[in-house]
Amino acid sequence: MKNTYLSLCVLLLSAAGSLQAQDLRERTYYYEILEPRHEPKPEVNGFATEKIKEQLDRGLIAVPATDGKGIYLSWRLLEQDNADVSFHIYRSVNGKTQRLTKSPIKSTCDFIDKAPVNEKASYWVCALDKKKKVTDTSAKIEVEAPLLKNYQSIKLNRNIKAGKIAVADLNGDGIYDYIIRTPDKNVDPGMPGTLGGETYQIEAYLSDGTFLWSKDLGQGIEPGVWYSPFIAYDFNGDGKAEIALKTAPDDAKRNEKGRIDSGEEYLSVLNGMTGKEIARVDWPERNDRYGNLVRQNRNQIGMAYLDGKTPYILACRGTYKLMVVDAWQLNGDKLERAWRWDSDEENPIVRSMGAHNMICGDVDGDGKDEILLGSCMLDDNGTLLWSTGLGHPDKAYLTDIDPNRPGMEVFLCLEPWHDNGRGVCMVDAKTGQPVWNIGHKTFHVGDGMVTDFDPAHKGLECFASEDRKGGSTDKYLLSADGQHLGKNEDVPSCRNWAWWDGDLLRETFKGDDNRWGASSSSNGRSLSIVKWKGETLTEGIEGNILMIADLYGDWREEIITALPGEIRIYSTNIPAKDRRVTLMQDGIYRNYVAHRSMGYPQAPVPSYYLGE
Repeated sequence: MKNTYLSLCVLLLSAAGSLQAQDLRERTYYYEILEPRHEPKPEVNGFATEKIKEQLDRGLIAVPATDGKGIYLSWRLLEQDNADVSFHIYRSVNGKTQRLTKSPIKSTCDFIDKAPVNEKASYWVCALDKKKKVTDTSAKIEVEAPLLKNYQSIKLNRNIKAGKIAVADLNGDGIYDYIIRTPDKNVDPGMPGTLGGETYQIEAYLSDGTFLWSKDLGQGIEPGVWYSPFIAYDFNGDGKAEIALKTAPDDAKRNEKGRIDSGEEYLSVLNGMTGKEIARVDWPERNDRYGNLVRQNRNQIGMAYLDGKTPYILACRGTYKLMVVDAWQLNGDKLERAWRWDSDEENPIVRSMGAHNMICGDVDGDGKDEILLGSCMLDDNGTLLWSTGLGHPDKAYLTDIDPNRPGMEVFLCLEPWHDNGRGVCMVDAKTGQPVWNIGHKTFHVGDGMVTDFDPAHKGLECFASEDRKGGSTDKYLLSADGQHLGKNEDVPSCRNWAWWDGDLLRETFKGDDNRWGASSSSNGRSLSIVKWKGETLTEGIEGNILMIADLYGDWREEIITALPGEIRIYSTNIPAKDRRVTLMQDGIYRNYVAHRSMGYPQAPVPSYYLGE
């Protein structure tokens, strides 16, 4: 879609953005379907000859069974597995091996050892083809039943609380490792600066808890979400993940208000095992087109397969006025820029369309990733694919929301007031064309989510809530095709949702009360995982929620939480009803998880419809 696509463009005559007093609130939009008025950029061709993928292992885990007596085991179904693959489970105690399965397991990827031993035992799983020949054997896991818990604990090297986390395979063993940012504090660009000299640290831990390294980001990176984006992925294809992040010189100075208002800034790439810098280039530079200092300091980082094979690093600046994106490939140990997108160079210009996160995935079927920045979508070669002209969304979700429509959709929850009925809306992911709108005035829609929690309605439920500072606290619940289903007390929390039990409906949390950062229990109370308006499934989830992702076991998700000096990875022990390929091998789902370490958090969703 480089030369002939029709682009829905918008002319934005005055910037839309946050509801600060100095903002101009008069905006003029017009909509046209027109050919791009710029020379198309060339297609991206990276170094990879075939798509670089994570080489995941079988992901076997063990947690106590629901009855408290047995051991619940679960493992991954991988995209490379044949459709008729089946599994046997083995246990070894004191050198004596026993097969626990009488017949191969075909319908799920889990098993309960109902008669575990009270001493240390090893478990492993073997994959079989249709002739019952072993095609793959997992790594062994060591289990001591009396000590088993429903979570894995990673002890930190300091008694401090993690505020952000990334997961990636740092040593190439097929198991996810952990990269955390501490402490769990955030200074927003709109808040007063810090005068105490506080800094952020990035630390890395292997899956078994081995501490690898720590890096202090220094005075040049203020301790806030928008100053310190980082992401972990295997960018150069060597089988081990690197960490890409925004950095600044070690001798950077903060002004009398505790702010960084000038000086050099970099995109750096660190070796995942050592933390040593292996490449550095300039971060998109400050300028007055972004607006004041508050708006200049809105930075994000992302990952996209722009050529369908090579994972590119996206260094981004700007949300509320100018937006700039630089795309880089890590070719060996060198960063090479593929393109720069400057929203002011579009014709018509595109301003103020950024969100608080970005999602990348193939929306037009060409095998290459596009970039959803918020209310606009970039094509893989760094040109505008479409813009809605609706301004800054606080939440933007890309997935297959309505299975009755072809392709994917984008659900938008817009911060600027809208009296045109489009403050909560759904658009086509490929074209940006409106699908449905909420149909009435909104003031400041500050949160939203898409997921299936009610089987009475086909497709994903779409729900959103207004922010009090906009003058309304209304909450809205709509069906996948835009039908109004409920309002206010009938609307669930937008914050965290997880696939936890055996069905395809997603579960939510009781006691979850933090909107923007790590969600947590308050006053030391633990969280519970519950069905919407239904039963409690699991109690005793302790700590702040840092991430929800399908990290281990079968396709259900893990919950990563932060406590002082510790992170925990909770896994379900509810028996499965079916099996499906691990969600982490879906490109869009993996992209959501990769981007969880920067910006405001969003629960991941896959590229396909996943619901009842």
